[in-house]
Amino acid sequence: MRRISALLAVCATALGLTTLASPPAAAATGCKVDYTITNQWQGGFQAGVKVTNLGDAVSGWTLKWTWPDAGQKVTQGWNATWSQSGSTVGVTNVDWNRTLATGGATDLGFTGTFTGSNPRPAAFTLNGVACTGSVGGEEPPPDTGNPGTGTPVGINGQLKVCGVNLCNQYNRPIQLRGMSTHGIQWFSKCYNTASLDALATNWKADLLRIAMYVQEQGYETDPAGFTSRVNSYVDMAEARGMYALIDFHTLTPGDPNYNLDRAKTFFASVAARNAAKKNVIYEIANEPNGVSWTAIKSYAEQVIPVIRAADPDAVVIVGTRGWSSLGVSDGSNETEVVNNPVNASNIMYAFHFYAASHKDNYRATVSRAAAKLPLFVTEFGTVSATGGGAMDQASTTAWLDLLDQLKISYANWTYSDANESSAAFKPGTCNGTDYSSSVLTESGALVKSRISTADSFPTS
Repeated sequence: MRRISALLAVCATALGLTTLASPPAAAATGCKVDYTITNQWQGGFQAGVKVTNLGDAVSGWTLKWTWPDAGQKVTQGWNATWSQSGSTVGVTNVDWNRTLATGGATDLGFTGTFTGSNPRPAAFTLNGVACTGSVGGEEPPPDTGNPGTGTPVGINGQLKVCGVNLCNQYNRPIQLRGMSTHGIQWFSKCYNTASLDALATNWKADLLRIAMYVQEQGYETDPAGFTSRVNSYVDMAEARGMYALIDFHTLTPGDPNYNLDRAKTFFASVAARNAAKKNVIYEIANEPNGVSWTAIKSYAEQVIPVIRAADPDAVVIVGTRGWSSLGVSDGSNETEVVNNPVNASNIMYAFHFYAASHKDNYRATVSRAAAKLPLFVTEFGTVSATGGGAMDQASTTAWLDLLDQLKISYANWTYSDANESSAAFKPGTCNGTDYSSSVLTESGALVKSRISTADSFPTS
C-alpha cells in the first residue's frame, strides 16, 4: 500500500481557508454537479467535483454547498479558489476556467477531513442557482484487476523498474503508450472532460504526460497555480485509469541545476500530495542541453531524494544529455550513462526523438542502450525536431516498431491543436467539444492508429 502519511501532512497545513467570496453578478440558469469520492482513509478523503453549466454562458462563477456533518472540512483544493465558513464551502473560478459556455464543464478536486460517516452534500448552487443532476457514490470506485475489462492502472497497479524494464504489479515487463500535453500555460483548453475521455476511450491510451514548463510563462510565474493544475490533471488521468507522467519541462536554460530549488519545491509538493496514488510517474528534467552528464547526474541525485521522502515507490525518470538523446545530439552516446549511472533505485532514463530528424544512428543507440539501461521515450514527434515540417511516416513507423519490440514506453508530442504539424488535432479543435477522428491531423491519425491497438499487459 502506498504511504498516505505525507498526504495527510499536506492536508493538515495546506490552504489557508478564508471568508467566502460573494458570487459574481452573472447568474447561471441551470447546472449539474457530479460529486465523487475517489479515495478515502482514516479521517480523510479525496473527492472530484465536475460542474456542468446547463444554462446561458457565464463568465465568472462560484459554486457553493453545505456539509451535512459539521465535522467535514476542505483542507486543500485545486482548479479553483476554495474557502469554507462554518459548514458552507465556496469554490470560485480561477482565470483559466472563468468562462463556462452552455454545456461547458470544469473538473475540480479537493482533499478533506471528516468525523463520522462522511456524507455527501445534498445540494449545490452555481452563482446562487440550484444545481440538479447526479452526485457520485460515497465509496471510491473499485480498482479492478480484471485483464478483460480493467484500465491500464487497474490491471498493472503500482509500477516499478525491474532490470532494464518497466514492470507492473505482477513483476512482468510492460509498455505504456500515450500522449504528451503541450505547454499547459498555453493549451489548458485542450485538457478537459471531453478530450481526456477521448484519449482514454477512443485512443485507448495508457498514459498522459503533463508538460509543465518551468520558464516560458510557466511554473516560475505562479508556482502554486501550476502545481494545482498539474495535480488536477493527475486526478483526471486517474479517474480514467491512465498513468500520469509529471514532466518538469525544463528547456531554456538547458542546465537543470538552474531550477534546482524550484524542482525541490515542486516535487516535494506533488510527491506528498500524490503519495497514495498508483498512477504517478515523475520526470524530473525534460531536455537538458548545453550541459554535461555529470551536472545532470548531480541534479538528479539531489531531486530524487526529495521525491523519495514523500513517495518512496514511484518510478522517476531522469533526462539525459543533448536534449534527452543519451548524448547523441552532442556527439556522445549511451556509454557516459552506462559507466556513470545515477545513484538511485527505481529510475529510468529519458530518450527523445523526432522521426524526420533522428534516424538510423539514434535508433542504433537505443538498441544498444536498451540492453543496459531502463529507457522511457517520454517525448517523440513524427516530424522534425522543430515540431514542424512534413510527417516522416517511414521513420516514425521504424521507431515505433523498435519501441514495441524492446517494450519501451512512449508519449507522443503533442495532444493539442497547436499550429504545428506535430499536433494531433487540427488548429481550433480545442475551441469546441469534438475530439473524434474527423479532427485529427496526419500525425494524430498515425499515432492514434498505433496507440489504440490492444495492449499486452501480462498478469501472471
